[in-house]
Amino acid sequence: MSILSFIIKKAAPVPKIENFDSYLFVGPHPDDIEIGAGATAAKLATAGKKVTFLVCLDGRFGLENAGPSMTWEKLIDVRKEEAVRSAAALGVTDVRFLGLCDGGFYKTGLGWEDWGDISKTSDGESSDTLFSMIARVVGEVKPDVVFAPDPDVISECHTDHKNVGECVKRLAFFAPFKEIMRRYGAGSADVKAVAFYMTSRVNRTVKTKGLLTKQLDALFSCHKSQYPDGCADKDSIALYLKLRSAYYGLKSFSSAAEGFRVLGRTQMHCLPEAGE
Repeated sequence: MSILSFIIKKAAPVPKIENFDSYLFVGPHPDDIEIGAGATAAKLATAGKKVTFLVCLDGRFGLENAGPSMTWEKLIDVRKEEAVRSAAALGVTDVRFLGLCDGGFYKTGLGWEDWGDISKTSDGESSDTLFSMIARVVGEVKPDVVFAPDPDVISECHTDHKNVGECVKRLAFFAPFKEIMRRYGAGSADVKAVAFYMTSRVNRTVKTKGLLTKQLDALFSCHKSQYPDGCADKDSIALYLKLRSAYYGLKSFSSAAEGFRVLGRTQMHCLPEAGE
């Protein structure tokens, strides 16, 4: 860390995740929130915080482990039911779905065309882009902190993860601006920070002692279409989550923790050193 970065970080400290009251966890697919931040969501819910899950895409193409008789039409309903049960296992009852097709088959709403008044189409209805649909939920929930996958991870190859993360990244900054949000058909929200999970640049950790088992149970006992018994992915992801929990626990002087790249309003623009 350079001297300049150190000074700026002291002048503009990154917000502490647990110091707020309302949280929106945005996941590209059913099960992504649980993998990226399940233990943290459980801790916040247990503490009586307002926690909402938003699942953007329907997961219809996750057929590899769902069984030979499964079709994508059936899988949409199965994965939605699994997501509701999994959230409940973490203590979260407010679960929302955008229902968009996964695999990148949706309009992101991140192009230059968004600077027009896209909140209305020719027939007067709101336009359903990924960006504007997430914006409407942000305006309804009015979270203090929004969680999403880190869209800036170099190794991330999944278009859905990158698109959802990028939408949330832009919305985190725009959310308090009433007129900008109106153009996306949404209300404003006083978002104070964004917390990126599945990140390689952790600057905040949340101690999650005693919650790893709940996280694993929610993921593997509920998302059976993705992690049936004997599934190789189940074993590798379980090992990863255990090692990740121990690693960030060690860094935060705890037995377990999850790590995030957190940006407060100060870090969201103009101060690149503060957000490193």
